[in-house]
Amino acid sequence: MQIIRRKAALRAFTQAWRRAGGTIGVVPTMGALHAGHLSLVEAARAGTDHVIVTLFVNPRQFNNPEDLAKYPRTEESDAEKLAPFGVDVLYIPEPEEIYPGGFATNVSVSGVSDGLCGATRPGHFDGVATVVTKLLLQTDADRAFFGEKDYQQLQVVKRLATDLDLKTEIVGCPTVREGDGLAMSSRNLRLGIGPRETAPVIARVLTGAADIIARGGNVLKALDTASEALLAAGFDSIDYLELRSDPDLQLMTKADRPARLFLAAWLDGVRLIDNLPVSAPRKVETSEDQPLESA
Repeated sequence: MQIIRRKAALRAFTQAWRRAGGTIGVVPTMGALHAGHLSLVEAARAGTDHVIVTLFVNPRQFNNPEDLAKYPRTEESDAEKLAPFGVDVLYIPEPEEIYPGGFATNVSVSGVSDGLCGATRPGHFDGVATVVTKLLLQTDADRAFFGEKDYQQLQVVKRLATDLDLKTEIVGCPTVREGDGLAMSSRNLRLGIGPRETAPVIARVLTGAADIIARGGNVLKALDTASEALLAAGFDSIDYLELRSDPDLQLMTKADRPARLFLAAWLDGVRLIDNLPVSAPRKVETSEDQPLESA
């Protein structure tokens, strides 16, 4: 695995791969790699001839300077984790490779970026869209792999790739979870021992709410009950807990088409996000001797 910090050096590799007829996959990351990231690398390895993993802590997608300062930088251990996975290049661009002097361009995606994290983190998805566009162009990728845990981000990236006629296919990969159900995230490392034991409540509460909705239960009541359960378990606050259509992310009060539950909640000073698909309500078979119970 080659570690490269300059786009000119990166292009020497990608151009050689192109001349040989190879395909290129990229896994964009901000480092602090865990099994979720590595599952994306495995998907890229299986789906393309050459794999680039990028590592760049993008300042433009942080609303809070303290959050940016606290974000873990673990370049050496990240390289060690990637070593067994057949990665061709670990691209760790210097800041000026992404944002050179005088940089004045912003990529903004409307629609799917509205609401959810777009509402609570103003400018966040502009930062994501801008850096991802840069990385897709610099790596010349045929396919880019993103996790479904950041599902709104996935839809933003799909939209920009379509709208800007980028050749890169955006591939969504399933959320990877800890054994207790908590969605893997670099932010989990910042949880204290007690809060870490509380955090898996997220998956249990979302699963319960999704099941109620899928059985035709009242959406708003299910969301209220889920919010109460999270706060009772010790969560500090909830940014949002909503049902949204999939994939256009329109707010829903009834699961009459493909949908997902989305959550962002604060625990021990750490903002945790998760989402789950919700199937359409199932019809209940009735007969004269098995009447529907009244609501």
